[in-house]
Amino acid sequence: MAQQEQIAPVDAWARVKSRLRAELGEDVFASWFRGVELERIDGPVMHLTVATRFLRNWLRTHYYEFVLRLGRSEWPEVERIEFRVRQPHFGGEVQKEAAPQQRRSPMPPEAAPVQLPLRTGYEGFEGSPLDPRLSFSTFLTGASNRLAHAAAQEVAGAFSSPQPLFNPLFLHGNVGLGKTHLLHAISWDITQHRPEAQVLYLTAERFMSGFVQALRARDALAFKEKLRKIDILLIDDMEFLQGPTIQQEFCHTLNSLIDGGKQVVVAADRAPTQLDKLDTRMRSRLGGGLVAEIGTMDYDLRHKILSKRASEACADTTGLNVSDIVLAFLAERLTESGRELEGAIHRLRASFQLTDEPVTLETAEQIVRDLMRGAEPRRVRIDDILRTVSKHYGVNRGDLLSGRRNRSIVRPRQIGMYLAKLLTSRSLPEIGRRFGNRDHTTVLHAIRKIEQLMSDDNQLREEIELLKRLLRD
Repeated sequence: MAQQEQIAPVDAWARVKSRLRAELGEDVFASWFRGVELERIDGPVMHLTVATRFLRNWLRTHYYEFVLRLGRSEWPEVERIEFRVRQPHFGGEVQKEAAPQQRRSPMPPEAAPVQLPLRTGYEGFEGSPLDPRLSFSTFLTGASNRLAHAAAQEVAGAFSSPQPLFNPLFLHGNVGLGKTHLLHAISWDITQHRPEAQVLYLTAERFMSGFVQALRARDALAFKEKLRKIDILLIDDMEFLQGPTIQQEFCHTLNSLIDGGKQVVVAADRAPTQLDKLDTRMRSRLGGGLVAEIGTMDYDLRHKILSKRASEACADTTGLNVSDIVLAFLAERLTESGRELEGAIHRLRASFQLTDEPVTLETAEQIVRDLMRGAEPRRVRIDDILRTVSKHYGVNRGDLLSGRRNRSIVRPRQIGMYLAKLLTSRSLPEIGRRFGNRDHTTVLHAIRKIEQLMSDDNQLREEIELLKRLLRD
């Protein structure tokens, strides 16, 4: 009996791995799951061991819910998974499994960012390091970045074509909107599918440093020849490329690669025509392919990013919960960059870990308070209320002002009237006029109705508190 209890979990885990292989395919299974081992089932926790920290983090981020679902099919009592990096095994059986994984893995299993395989042969001029987290699968798209994302995927997918479709591909946008992510994603995708390809990802600063070192070593000719033999060149932070000699050499390299049918991808903080420090010929050549702007993220994309990062943080931090009310507030207030959004989630998690207090709307407000510091108090207008309520509840402004009596419209309309009375100095008759020429008794009824509902409905109270903060900030 004891032997059966010892063997049963192993058999059950073998069935889980079999379903993983069937649902994900052989390539994905071999890359990520072949070496995952069941350590034990401890009540509601399934303990799994993996070979590297990178693999642990990758599975947590990308396959946590998937593995948990399959695990529950064998152990219904399981509620969460704990991944642990095990000590290396040296037995023959494990090594036999590890070898195919190393050959077939589409991404290197190191925990830290790694270098691309190409080396120019000059010390200090290796390819800039790649972050294994920055792949196409982790890039979230919205209206502001859809063209740039599609173009980057096209470049990576059409890499074997005799003549590149978009050459050069020029991506531009403000800091923290995803340009570097797409350059890394292109590099990873090509090295996964064409490991023999000569791929070089560089920041403009690294390019300048390498060229200066080559000049000092009186080896500039060999430097230029090796640089022009690569298959795809990706240059980040193009706006920092300075100096007439370096710019002239880069322009020659650019022309040589493009004329030779080699792919070039460039990223900068503004369009080629606005890079005033570059000469006219280079600006013209950079703008001769496809120029794709990554614009400011809209609310939907910001909310999507926050939801994704919060889900990852909650999976990695026992007890952490970030409500949609908090995410909605952060998505409305933090509008600058993806890094700002990620930083907000990091701070929420740190606050929870340090204080053991649940994450509330007040916590979120504290996070963005630095951005509000020094700002004049905002004067709330009824137009602001109509716009904010319409956006929050997904109804048209025209519906709020109409005579329609659908519950999905009546409730937001009543909330708008309540906020107008609370946050403005307008009289009830004036509020009624602004909400579709309604009688002041209708406004009074709406206010009393919302006050009554708030006394019994915590979620409604939180929603209205969120709307108040959005309108006041």
